[in-house]
Amino acid sequence: MSHFDSPEFLKGMGGKFRPTPPIDMTKASISRVYSYLLGGKDHFAVDRAMADYAEDAVPGVTDLALGNRAFVQRAVRFLAQERGMRQFLDIGSGLPSDGNVHEIAHESAPDARVVYIDNDPIVLAHARALLADDHTTIVVTADLTDPDDILAKAQESGLIDLSRPVALILGGILHHLHDHQDPGGLTAQLRDSLVPGSHLAVSHFLRPPAEEYPVDHRHAVKLEEAFLAKLSTGVWRPYEDIRGYFGDWTMFDPGVVPLNEWRPTPGSAKPGSYLMPERNHRLIGGGVAHKE
Repeated sequence: MSHFDSPEFLKGMGGKFRPTPPIDMTKASISRVYSYLLGGKDHFAVDRAMADYAEDAVPGVTDLALGNRAFVQRAVRFLAQERGMRQFLDIGSGLPSDGNVHEIAHESAPDARVVYIDNDPIVLAHARALLADDHTTIVVTADLTDPDDILAKAQESGLIDLSRPVALILGGILHHLHDHQDPGGLTAQLRDSLVPGSHLAVSHFLRPPAEEYPVDHRHAVKLEEAFLAKLSTGVWRPYEDIRGYFGDWTMFDPGVVPLNEWRPTPGSAKPGSYLMPERNHRLIGGGVAHKE
């Protein structure tokens, strides 16, 4: 019996833990497309077709997936090593791959506890197998559009104590919400539920200003059209929108920037050292902030 099937875990989840739902192999999944772009094995033909469609629209789109993962790795290492964070809540975690949040956090803080949140049933299915013996890390099925459910399940897991600072990771997830779903309001609800000393890391598809970067701006428009056509999701937003997700929290230098520019570690062999080629690096941005 795995940790996730144990009576103790099921009791800790307040009876909300359910068997893995059926997986629809006829519809592309964000998690599986991302896995394909990262070189993973957990994807179907429909996911590969979606990724190839986006690659045809703007060659080099794979760079965005690799750059996003590298940013999250650098941010988590910063939060664990330099900020002393020991609780991580990663929403929209996607399928497991090398250099996940718990692996990076455990490099310097073996006692760090990580709760992954995702709404894709295949993520839960793989996590049950891969994390069966890891009692500091779990994956919980929930959706970003229901912050109350996320926070309740994180607390009920026994790994997150909301009375203590939490590092909230929103890596490449907010751009999959449309404006009418109010990603800013949902993020604010999560921020407001965290105590002082908490941190927030966000990465998001970036639409550079047309007057400064006309080519990058056109690429952002093409990619948004491709994602919306095939996935009905994927919005490229300007700097000011991304900055707004941090509310009045204090930004760490260099603020909201293209991900390549957020505390790069050139020449390092550590996960997170990857930097995107010049051609598309302005199409995804982000930053890290803390609550005083």
